[in-house]
Amino acid sequence: MLLDECVDRRLAHELVSHELKTARDMGWTGLKNGELLRAASAQFDVFVTVDRNLAYQQNFSSATIGIVVMAAKSNRLADLKPLLSKVLEVIESVRPGRLEIVGTESR
Repeated sequence: MLLDECVDRRLAHELVSHELKTARDMGWTGLKNGELLRAASAQFDVFVTVDRNLAYQQNFSSATIGIVVMAAKSNRLADLKPLLSKVLEVIESVRPGRLEIVGTESR
């Protein structure tokens, strides 16, 4: 699983039951979404982000990676933590080429 650079890195400590890297770990900070998804697809099964615009910016139908968008009040750790149980559930079932949104808070 790859954690987007816009997600608080401390969230990785909450997802210890999964093999996880951050975009920073991979040296992919600053990559645009399309480039990042192509790079991630070669090495990961799931991409976790808080970027809600991703759904409108990319075509996922041929993607080889599943995308999970955490929709919280903010991207602060305190706002993301309540979504973790659902995120863990969705990570197990998201299929390549699918985007799943967890949470419904608007910013």
